[in-house]
Amino acid sequence: MEAFDVALPALGEAWALILQPVVLGYLFLGVVMGLAVGVFPGLGGIAGLSLLLPFMFGMDPILGLALMIGMVAVVPTSDTFASVLMGIPGSSASQATVLDGFPMAKKGEAARALSAAFASSLFGGLIGASFLTVFILVARPIVLAFGLPEMLMITILGLSMVAVLAGRIPLKGLAAAGLGLMVGTIGEADAGGSLRMATYDIPYLTDGLKLVIVGLGVFAIPEIVSLLRQDRSIAKGSSLGAGWVEGIKDWFANIWLSVRCSIIGVVVGIIPGLGGSVVDWIAYGHTVQTTKDKSNFGKGEVRGVIGPESSNNAKEGGGLVPTLLFGIPGSGSMAIFIGAVALLGSGDIEVGPGMLKSNLDITYSIVWLLALANVLGTVLCIAASGGIAKLTTIRFTYLAPFLFMLISFAAFQSGQNFEDLLALFAIGLIGIFLRRFDWSRPAFLIGFVLSNPVEKFTNQAFQIASFRFRESFERGIDYVFSPIVIVLIIITVVSVILGIRQAKTIMAEGDVQSGSKRAPLVFLLVIAGYLLFALVNANMIPDYNMTDKVIPLVVGGLSLACCSILLIQMMRRPEGDVIFADKEIAGEDADAPYGLWPTLAWFAALITATWFVGFILALVGFLITFLRVRAGCGWVKTLALTGAGIGFMCLMAGALNRDFPPGLLQGAADLPWPLK
Repeated sequence: MEAFDVALPALGEAWALILQPVVLGYLFLGVVMGLAVGVFPGLGGIAGLSLLLPFMFGMDPILGLALMIGMVAVVPTSDTFASVLMGIPGSSASQATVLDGFPMAKKGEAARALSAAFASSLFGGLIGASFLTVFILVARPIVLAFGLPEMLMITILGLSMVAVLAGRIPLKGLAAAGLGLMVGTIGEADAGGSLRMATYDIPYLTDGLKLVIVGLGVFAIPEIVSLLRQDRSIAKGSSLGAGWVEGIKDWFANIWLSVRCSIIGVVVGIIPGLGGSVVDWIAYGHTVQTTKDKSNFGKGEVRGVIGPESSNNAKEGGGLVPTLLFGIPGSGSMAIFIGAVALLGSGDIEVGPGMLKSNLDITYSIVWLLALANVLGTVLCIAASGGIAKLTTIRFTYLAPFLFMLISFAAFQSGQNFEDLLALFAIGLIGIFLRRFDWSRPAFLIGFVLSNPVEKFTNQAFQIASFRFRESFERGIDYVFSPIVIVLIIITVVSVILGIRQAKTIMAEGDVQSGSKRAPLVFLLVIAGYLLFALVNANMIPDYNMTDKVIPLVVGGLSLACCSILLIQMMRRPEGDVIFADKEIAGEDADAPYGLWPTLAWFAALITATWFVGFILALVGFLITFLRVRAGCGWVKTLALTGAGIGFMCLMAGALNRDFPPGLLQGAADLPWPLK
């Protein structure tokens, strides 16, 4: 009761602080900036908060917090535009939305998908803020109860979603997840520092591949290339569907699903380092498991939008729990948030237990600013969704060069290396073939996202458990099988069992027709060859660095076993069997008037030209050539669109203080910005 006696006055003081016109003005400015940043694929909250950092020094604490919370709260809302309209994950927290949101846009239901997503985001954000209010009082012992075994089980629960998203051939889904895990282990191992699938002769690979690049490559490149080959608009026809009213009705009809997924978002968001990358997959898996008719998932099921979007906004509230209670950042954006708070005012505000003790009114101000930002951001997005959805009726040939421009810029920001563009192209090729042969791209991405947490938590938990077992068997058992771990094990087992039973009805790549044996068989052999090479590479790691080789050996061995069984099945089954799925045989890709390689060559040309003359000069040539030759535009339209694209790119890079990829020309000559 004493805690509530202290909290109630602080809640009143918090409302008095944030209901000042100037505070609301800063909140509105932060929301608008967050919406603008979130629309661009691959940037997200980290880039937005980085933009604000220089302005935080000495700013009034409540004004600075309003600006930052306004931005960070709505990025998971506005990044839905790219996921739904273009099939490009706006951020790591909106990847699952692509699976059903983009097919809805293709069917002319873009406005419905967007408004359902925004209504779900608003509800999830409010749930997150409400839970955060209570958690500030009671969550400390809950968060402290999560040790390494518990965090490992949360990660494994995320991996269990592969069972749901494996597709019609579960072995393909398992092998795809294993491939993602193995790609995620490329580079220098965290524990012993061993190099895996990399050498110091190629410094880029020692740091591993970035999530932004893999997410854009696996989802964005295949969809852009596919739509460009078909030379039509994203939506077939000119109808945008029933609009935002219909989407809100969809959300209200599935409000209990939204409640459950919001709670999932809060709970997973509390665990530092996991929330943003896995929460939408867990919510999507739960959505599939609890829906009776699963046949429409992957084809444009509105529940597949409502579930992930409810969770990814709620996780912002959950992510603030360890941040505010312990000063432990729940994500990359929260890490920047902690640093920015230290710059506010006279620097006497410090995130953590001291803030709860000395600045409880400021703490609750953050909570209610989060709620208000979600309301304001959602209202703005819903109001604009009908107009923005009209992008789906524009001939895609006009949009494609600018999407190539945006994703190249976003990929480069992940590491500020030209190799980022090469990695994007390579991962894009993998994504294209995974899509073509009906291998689950979501399963691949889940494996990649969770590769680092799986390895880190497994190694650390194993070391501590070994020490406990040496002391006594009972202490070891108590550490490994805590009550929370047992509950998570039960949930994971149930999830896997239900997922395997339901996987055949979930077609993440659509209804892919079957073709001849040759192409699918060659692709399987390529994957098996890579896994075998990765296994041999991991086995060469010295035994004294066993922690660096165990996970690659186990995962690679299991994945290779799946590929071997698939190979035997392919040899025994006749042509036309579902195992030989190939999008080039029937459907949109087969009927496309343009071939894969000539279409992909445009993107390769942009990257090649960037290597020689830098991004901006390469982009000028690329846009003019593409619009004249491929889109068939006249000179006036070509020059106007090129000028608009270059101007937009320079404006955005200047506002975010970002560089462009340089080329050989920039190394030989001192050119002015933006050419340098």
